[in-house]
Amino acid sequence: MLRKKAIRKVFITTMSLFIIMTIYTIPIEDKLNSKNVSLEIEYVTSLGNHSIYLLDKNNYLVKMKVLLDSNNLKENIKTIISYLTESNSLKYTDSLKPVIPVNTKLKNITINDKQVTLNFSKDILKVSNKLEKKMIESIVYSLTELDDIDEVMIKVEDKLLDEYPNCKEKITYPLKRDFGINKNYQFTKTNNINKTVVYYLEEVNNNSYYVPVTSYTNDSRDKIDIIIEELTTGYIYEPNLMSIVKEDLTLLDKSVNEQVMILNFNDALFDSSGKVKEEVLYTIGYSVFDNYDVNVISYRVNDKEVVNLQKKKMP
Repeated sequence: MLRKKAIRKVFITTMSLFIIMTIYTIPIEDKLNSKNVSLEIEYVTSLGNHSIYLLDKNNYLVKMKVLLDSNNLKENIKTIISYLTESNSLKYTDSLKPVIPVNTKLKNITINDKQVTLNFSKDILKVSNKLEKKMIESIVYSLTELDDIDEVMIKVEDKLLDEYPNCKEKITYPLKRDFGINKNYQFTKTNNINKTVVYYLEEVNNNSYYVPVTSYTNDSRDKIDIIIEELTTGYIYEPNLMSIVKEDLTLLDKSVNEQVMILNFNDALFDSSGKVKEEVLYTIGYSVFDNYDVNVISYRVNDKEVVNLQKKKMP
């Protein structure tokens, strides 16, 4: 079965390229035979613990945690942009780097409802051709992690940046999270394209990172079905990304009740010791929260809840 899926995906990828050319590990302890068990994951995090997206050596934008210690939204936005700018005072691991060019200044910030407008100095235009789209993805995804920001506008010296500096492709505003990140094109026709974000794991220099990939397909199924298939078959397009979700994991049924998504799996959700690995919960969880307007995921095994995962308590 895996072989057939892999062959199908290779075919889809080949067709997609043709078209484009032409136009953490803490187990959640629970046993399958436990009765009426509902575990709520709790974390002890620093004030303002926030995700930003930095570039790794494999050219992927990966999720990394930084500290935001201000109660002022503008100050937090300034801090995030400083994290994303080269040669600032912050030091990362050797495997990660920011994508906004050196000497770029954030001249001013305007906030209107949940939309932020960033006005940069012209140094931002010095971004290289291969990084200009990654730079926009990094800015949009990092800022929309803030509860108070849903949309991003980018200006350079008071003028709207309406095209990429090098390739001259148009930029459509406002920029939202559906702009995508680490984009992967799998569609075989240009209509009825479905966009799904799936989070994978990556090992870089003995460090583990969560990597979101936005896939564009002609698959009309519910996004959660696409997510589970991708995580159970592995990411065959790029060997650096992986999933530890077991191949025989099956989503028996799913439903959404107000802000709660209920996912009912077979017992393959558990590892060999009867526990649920953190990476399994989070790759599925991050993926769900990026694709659905829900705040809670109820993980169930054969209709028995084993984990209640809240978006606001995700690490």
